[in-house]
Amino acid sequence: MNITLSADKKIIDKSRQYAKERGTSLNSIIRNYLKKISGENDREANADEFARLAATKAGCSSPGFKFDRSSIHDRGD
Repeated sequence: MNITLSADKKIIDKSRQYAKERGTSLNSIIRNYLKKISGENDREANADEFARLAATKAGCSSPGFKFDRSSIHDRGD
């Protein structure tokens, strides 16, 4: 989806320079900011963390851990 924003030319020029110094584009900076304020980054970060944990921890249990079917239902009450 495309949007149109209005801003002072000086602000846009300085912002483009800022982006260029960081090896990105003004469009990318604005897109990332919109993701951040909309909570989209949180979902992406959570998905990335889940993928990382699944890749590094899947099938791993603490030393000495024994599966106990009744512990599945234990709520610690």
